[in-house]
Amino acid sequence: MLLNNYHVTYCTNIHPGQNWISTFESLKKHVPFIKKNVAKNIAFGLGLRLSNKASEELSQGNKLELFKSWLSENNVYVFTMNGFPYGNFHGEKVKENVHAPDWSTPERVTYTKRLFKQLSELIPKGLEGGISTSPISYKHWYKSNEERKCVFEKGAEHLIEIVLQLHEIEVSSGTYLHLDIEPEPDGLIENSDEFLDFFETYLIPIGIKIITDRLGNIEIEVIQMIKRYITMCYDICHFSLAYEEPKETFRKLNDAKINVGKIQVSAALKVLYDENTIEEIWQSLARFDEPTYLHQVTQLIDGKVKTFNDLPSVLVQKEKFIELRGHFHVPIFLEQFGALFSTQDHILKVIAYLKKHQITRHLEIETYTWDVLPLELKKELSDSIVREIKWLRKKLV
Repeated sequence: MLLNNYHVTYCTNIHPGQNWISTFESLKKHVPFIKKNVAKNIAFGLGLRLSNKASEELSQGNKLELFKSWLSENNVYVFTMNGFPYGNFHGEKVKENVHAPDWSTPERVTYTKRLFKQLSELIPKGLEGGISTSPISYKHWYKSNEERKCVFEKGAEHLIEIVLQLHEIEVSSGTYLHLDIEPEPDGLIENSDEFLDFFETYLIPIGIKIITDRLGNIEIEVIQMIKRYITMCYDICHFSLAYEEPKETFRKLNDAKINVGKIQVSAALKVLYDENTIEEIWQSLARFDEPTYLHQVTQLIDGKVKTFNDLPSVLVQKEKFIELRGHFHVPIFLEQFGALFSTQDHILKVIAYLKKHQITRHLEIETYTWDVLPLELKKELSDSIVREIKWLRKKLV
């Protein structure tokens, strides 16, 4: 829905959707109820997530036309998509395989190109659209700097294929679409400095060579093209884990003339040391240890971020700390969870910035962990989504 010039939605990766049938059934079950409660008399924008299999099936027969008809009948539109998870995202162990296949593979390119083709057909005329994606790969899959360099180079080559596709779509149809890279802990790109370094060291030099050879553009035009079509997905949870202040991140991007394609509104766990309640703190934190998703934990030590690759490694060591932050997308409307807290304050800082600087038009709530939350935090899914959207709407106005 359009709110204060922002398209506000939630990401449907919280619904099961390994194939198109299950994806569409989830949308039909939840979206009309959610729209009725948050956007009854106006169009409701959707943050669509399609697995590779669901996307393949949507391309078959007349499924895409039927889906477009359903969207129109329900006054719902698609303006952003989540292209990060390639396979199943619910009901089985995901962990670091959320990055597979990574950007060094042709499978990731094929999947993303298909998503953009579908988004170009789904998005209403005149709207800007985007798709968020993996930060190239998972850091711990590669043992040496040379291996990582090779993945960055191949990833950059593949991303330039997307740049060329998006340029062609805009020239032929007038529709502006962008690919939004999403930094996260233990990704090959974790923070704003690594994001900008990837552009300068790999994406722009490799892009200049490929695009000038292919299209004949001069260097400055190629750089502008790359920065137009490759942007950042700023996941608030992830950047709170990087201990980056929002205004500093946005300043760096502005100085580099790189856009924020989408802001994912999400909150991480925050753990503050209290000697009087430390046992309760550890017990509370242990309730968030579940086997499906990767829950990296970060700690700021002497100005540098230390990352534990998953929650169990922290729970085993139980080292003394001042503050820990955990990669567990918790409900954005809650500031505290018993002895634990959330990084809701980071969301509020971003909102305060957005009220003065419109750095993007796409805001997507991304709390995908409802089915693995501790029991006392679980509520009926549609009601929980409605509550999150209403909370964000209240803070934005």
